[in-house]
Amino acid sequence: MNDRPQISVPTPAKAPTRRLKILSYNVHSCIGTDRKLDPARIADVIAGLEPDIIGLQELDVGRRRSGSIDQAHVIASLLKMHFHFHPALKVEDEHYGDAILTAFPLRLVKADALPSYGEPRGAIWTEIDIDGRPLQVFNTHLGLFRRERLRQSAILTGPEWISHPDALGKPRLLMGDFNSIPSSPAYQRLTATMRDISAETGKLASRSFPSRFPLLRLDHVFVSDGPKIVEAQAVSTPMTRLASDHLPLLATVDF
Repeated sequence: MNDRPQISVPTPAKAPTRRLKILSYNVHSCIGTDRKLDPARIADVIAGLEPDIIGLQELDVGRRRSGSIDQAHVIASLLKMHFHFHPALKVEDEHYGDAILTAFPLRLVKADALPSYGEPRGAIWTEIDIDGRPLQVFNTHLGLFRRERLRQSAILTGPEWISHPDALGKPRLLMGDFNSIPSSPAYQRLTATMRDISAETGKLASRSFPSRFPLLRLDHVFVSDGPKIVEAQAVSTPMTRLASDHLPLLATVDF
């Protein structure tokens, strides 16, 4: 008979679940459908939705057409958030591109161009620290041509980006304006690697373009390896229909 006392081994505590609100928003250089240039209005739209992580597309930085201001910096400052901006287009001191914003600790991993046939396109990859747990966050804006988008989506899902050894198998989030409807080859390539939040929650509610009469799902948020999908919706209000030609796409995940 074994008289030695039994030692109980405590079960490791599970990390707490954090609900995150993710926003993907093509801001159209902060020029609204009323033709008014107003970065503060874009910031007001975003603030009202209270997102934790934001991907913005079509930002102007130092461009004469939008008053030569740094729109990424202005919006991030108004929201009191950290940000990283990547200029897909550079003409002397004028830049145009995409950014990731968050109040969580943020580290830039990579920002680079994507092969483009028309207007230059790019992508940005950051690592965001969510209560000590890293989340790989990607933001992009794909091209207008079918073949261009297919090549860009193939590179995004390949070993240079989504399937990079530093991201593969880790919690990942990809968002942006993909200029791709769900029946397109580019979209189908993306969903072979990641899950589309809107496809699993509410397709009709996620139509984001054009903002006044949304008919198309061009903006998407994809997740993989960790985040649990809760819901997604393109937010249509009097202000969002004016602020940009795209509606903001707001997605919720449990991480």
